[in-house]
Amino acid sequence: MAITNAQRAQVLGEALPYIQNYSNKTVVIKYGGNAMINEELKDAVMGDVALLSQIGIKVVLVHGGGPEITDMLGKIGKESKFVNGLRVTDKETADIVQMVLAGKVNKSLVAHLQSKGCKAVGICGADGYLIKSEMKDEQLGFVGEITEVNTDVINDLLSLGYVPVVSTTGVDGEGNVYNINADTAAAKIAGELCAESLVSMTDIDGILRDKNDPSTLIPKVLVSEISELVNDGIISGGMIPKVDCCREAIRRGVKKVFIIDGRVPHSLLLEILTDEGIGTMFVQN
Repeated sequence: MAITNAQRAQVLGEALPYIQNYSNKTVVIKYGGNAMINEELKDAVMGDVALLSQIGIKVVLVHGGGPEITDMLGKIGKESKFVNGLRVTDKETADIVQMVLAGKVNKSLVAHLQSKGCKAVGICGADGYLIKSEMKDEQLGFVGEITEVNTDVINDLLSLGYVPVVSTTGVDGEGNVYNINADTAAAKIAGELCAESLVSMTDIDGILRDKNDPSTLIPKVLVSEISELVNDGIISGGMIPKVDCCREAIRRGVKKVFIIDGRVPHSLLLEILTDEGIGTMFVQN
């Protein structure tokens, strides 16, 4: 159904107070999953990021790329192994991770943003010691535990009007490269930047009281309610570490954290610039 001019005007009117509220403030977007693999969705997300930047919001795009890493490892005949959801990363795998994330995926996103008229620069955790890391667990190999986040390079890029596109590899003082969980990196970067919001684009609607019923979406969760939701089994499995990252970001000073379904076209704009929203918002008590 075609949108009328009156409907367009209503949407723009609804967005105005949100645009004013976010003007010159920082929003960190964690991007991955199906929204990254599907080219049509990727194009829509990059258009939304460009729009947010062009209306005066300081956007930082933090991305993963697990499926692309798995695909590249398969091409060289290397099996992907996981322990508790984390990729076992030997030295050769760490090199592949850096090549895929900081190279192929990162530069593809930068190119997409620039095609939308958005100034963008791709960086990784090694640039300016952005993500200092150490080995998390010897059995996992070069999977990193973040020890320090230095956002100087991000702030410099934001001050010049660029969207920093951050691939989540880390580095230690000896130059070793580490595979870093993108949710964890995004939460710590958002906290260090004192971001207004962190938006995590996932493959689910948000937090559902009944995981099989999208109509049971919980639109707002207080940090104090998280433990109860975990105990009740409403937050479970792979969602627990994601929600822990949300809690960590708020603990570090981020005002609002959103989990949204990145598979929905323009979900980013619907969450940030409308009254209804689309996912689950986490806030301090």
